[in-house]
Amino acid sequence: MWGLIRPDALAVLNDQKVRKVLGRYLDIFQGGRTAKFLIAKKLVADYEVDDPLEELWSLHEALTRQYYSLEKEIDGGIKVLKEMESPGKSYLNLKIDLAHRMLKSCRFCIRKCGVDRLNGELGWCKAGKQFHVSTIFEHMGEEPELVPSGTVFTISCNLRCLHCQNWTISQRYESGEVYTPKMMVDAIERLRGIGCRNVNMVGGEPTPWLHMWLETFNHVKSSIATVWNSNSYYSEETARLLAGFIDVYLLDFKYGNNTCAERISSAPKYWETCIQNHLYAKEYGELIIRVLVLPEHNECCIRPILEWIAKNLGVDIRVNLMGQYRPEWRAYEVPELRRRLTRQEFNDAVKIARNVGLTNFIT
Repeated sequence: MWGLIRPDALAVLNDQKVRKVLGRYLDIFQGGRTAKFLIAKKLVADYEVDDPLEELWSLHEALTRQYYSLEKEIDGGIKVLKEMESPGKSYLNLKIDLAHRMLKSCRFCIRKCGVDRLNGELGWCKAGKQFHVSTIFEHMGEEPELVPSGTVFTISCNLRCLHCQNWTISQRYESGEVYTPKMMVDAIERLRGIGCRNVNMVGGEPTPWLHMWLETFNHVKSSIATVWNSNSYYSEETARLLAGFIDVYLLDFKYGNNTCAERISSAPKYWETCIQNHLYAKEYGELIIRVLVLPEHNECCIRPILEWIAKNLGVDIRVNLMGQYRPEWRAYEVPELRRRLTRQEFNDAVKIARNVGLTNFIT
């Protein structure tokens, strides 16, 4: 039925430009390769939970290198995952323990609030210890390669985008339903069972809940692709934990400078943080970039964003240039955001994409 609603989701499977940059992901849901989290469970990690933090991070870096060697061997048929023993402690277990250490002095996002979430303290995003979930469903409105996407909208966000279209979720006007990892595992298996190509971790923002996502996938047995659907405003520690866990990074590139980022989203150092995390994503997984075109922001944001992408990530990277902006929440506080995008503004953004040489963008 979904093929009738989104025929492009079927056609994309034969798109060689997409296969070039998302080939491993396509192979996962077509049964040819294994999701990263399952491989991470097979990599032995020799440590104690109370070892010094610096030693745990050092071990994690060494295991990250080993992980990608193991992934190549499994992808190439040199090793068979099912024939490998499950260790007492794995690379994925180490990620979980590091994430729980980070909860004691929270530093999942670049703000690094330092609050003790284990003991009930709340930082900028107001996230606690347990998942707070808004909705879980089969999403038909994502990029064609993702559809149908098993989407999980969690409550909370580490940005304050004044034009946020999901503001009731991101700014916690919804309280959400508390989910345990076991409940989330059941939801993921149900999504896979109805034909979803992936688990799409979104919100709000998935970053505050990384510890819960890692713990959840430690109990998922089916090979289903992981999609990290994020605003890109997360810390280097989070980026390191995502390596060897996330199959597809679905990252926003919101602003081409810090002035716009601070004025509209209360996001200092957004540019530096965003480019670092896109580089991490390109190195450690496969990447789709979302660029929302805002009214009157083609020269200050769209041009520098697309120029940077073409120069640093390659002209064949998958980019979704989005023209559906509409004023929401507190957009009236930003004069140029009080109206919808004009057709001419969007056409100009498309022209910029072509002029910088991007060859694999969709609109």
